Amino acid sequence: MKIVIMAGGKGTRVSEIAGDIPKPMIRILGKPVLEYQIECLKRNGLKEIIIVIGHLGNHIKEYFGDGSKFYCNIKYFTETEPLGTAGALFKLNAFDLKEDFLLLNGDVIFDMDFSRMISFHKEKKSWVTIAVHPNSHPFDSSLIITNSDNQVTNWINKEDDRKWYKNQVNAGVHVLSAEFIKNYQYSKEKIDLDRDILKPSIPSGKIFAYSTPEYIKDMGTPERYAQVTSDLEKGVVHKKNLSEKQKAVFLDRDGTINTYDDYVRKPQDLHLIEGAGEAIKLMNSLGFLVIVITNQPVIARGEVDFETLDLIHMKMETDLGKHGAYIDDLFYCPHHPDKGFEGERPEYKIDCDCRKPKPGLILKAAEKYNIDLTESYMAGDHNRDISCAVNAGCKPVFISGGEGKAEDITEMDVLVFESLCGFTEYLRA
Repeated sequence: MKIVIMAGGKGTRVSEIAGDIPKPMIRILGKPVLEYQIECLKRNGLKEIIIVIGHLGNHIKEYFGDGSKFYCNIKYFTETEPLGTAGALFKLNAFDLKEDFLLLNGDVIFDMDFSRMISFHKEKKSWVTIAVHPNSHPFDSSLIITNSDNQVTNWINKEDDRKWYKNQVNAGVHVLSAEFIKNYQYSKEKIDLDRDILKPSIPSGKIFAYSTPEYIKDMGTPERYAQVTSDLEKGVVHKKNLSEKQKAVFLDRDGTINTYDDYVRKPQDLHLIEGAGEAIKLMNSLGFLVIVITNQPVIARGEVDFETLDLIHMKMETDLGKHGAYIDDLFYCPHHPDKGFEGERPEYKIDCDCRKPKPGLILKAAEKYNIDLTESYMAGDHNRDISCAVNAGCKPVFISGGEGKAEDITEMDVLVFESLCGFTEYLRA
């Protein structure tokens, strides 16, 4: 598969770091951003690279040449005038883009197992697959809205009104069908990929989002540049690649993240426990995947439908985002074995494998994200959370400020803390 890297931007937001070179040539720990990208691509066996250059593009050509020094093959397309983030795609006929190709923003630091994304793209028979991920600033990012099949259904730009949302941000990594580009009808030379191509193509049903917790970060502001530098120094960037074994913190929801007086039946009833946002933000910074594992019998009992439950979880993600925190995924069990509730849904009144204390949801997450359970934690406020952790083979953590009592814990070797804040201090120590 060929790769097209858009490297022609001026990088005005980060110009105070280096204003006399293209943004992808800004050095981090002595190496240009673009070189980190090429190294990751090579590790994935991807060596056929086309770099679109413009402003000060001679710096890129002089450094990388034909790619032979970097054990890959590099060709260049030079924009003589700005063509936007996608205009050049319609002028690359000479580069023989006859098959699906990767399209990357040249100012992003990433470390990904691209085989997963490419397999997803092929499985969905997608025109365009967009890599999406949660980030610490969703309130000032464009958000990608998807259905249960990962099909993109809406695109919320930064300036659009929003209330509750899933923290799912465009990461600047795409797989595109060459046929889609060939047949796309455009009426101007300067074209914005997101606003002119991707968003208008959503009604086709052929645009999909590939969600990944892997490291993909724009270094386009001084603050984000500093964060990327720190993450590279600590080895965080490569450790997040899903080809590497991951460590995770699995979190119960009610009584652990949000207050618990009764079941949450509408979004307005979900309120974060004080300090929970800050605690999860610290887990994010320590390199743990943060995955919510929750029993939601309100579905089986007929008290909440799936759409409302999704809104409840969007409210939670929105509130976490205000604290600079995010979850990497959420798994819930909709079942309940006991019958006799008015309005219950019989198809969900079953004895399943996913309801805690059974470990089904944790095992599902571990398979999806290549998680080392022996290096991971399950934190909750009830004995069923502790039993679930033990059954799954991860380290149990009891949060004593919630529904359960410490004296109710029947398992041995359980870490006990009053809140998530206490637990995260333990993780940081």
